Amino acid sequence: MTADEPVEDDHIDANRIEALVRLESELGVFLRRGKRAMSARGRMLHPDLPPGGYMLLTWLAEHGPVRASALVDGLGIDKGAVSRMVQTIIDLGLLERHPDPEDGRASLVSVTAKAREGLDRVARERRVRFNDRLADWSPDDIDQLSGMLSRYNEALERQGS
Repeated sequence: MTADEPVEDDHIDANRIEALVRLESELGVFLRRGKRAMSARGRMLHPDLPPGGYMLLTWLAEHGPVRASALVDGLGIDKGAVSRMVQTIIDLGLLERHPDPEDGRASLVSVTAKAREGLDRVARERRVRFNDRLADWSPDDIDQLSGMLSRYNEALERQGS
């Protein structure tokens, strides 16, 4: 089955359909809030950071230094968009480009010390906010949600989504 093939849900139990509709609704709310939160975190790093810049920086801080092609693959963003975003973030002083030691014709992109310090600061603030919002959750509740999200992400990965 491909993403553009029509599907029928007639074979799905009605109770399961209701649960799936609730889940889809809650995931929609979660994603919209997450997008706003990513934008706010980006502005905390630099007021001129482009949309998607925070996501790029966090991914690169974890996986870098890498070639721009790895950013395209890792983030699932168009090559031209990645190229423009990388240049903009370099101009802001949050990324740097340097020669690839394995191939002098290619270059690697990595976060600067300034970016890493900002990402660390935002991460600390994010943990405080998480803690405040989940104050009445036990560590077991938090672990259960983390485990369920992990299972969902693994299911998405298996499906190539």
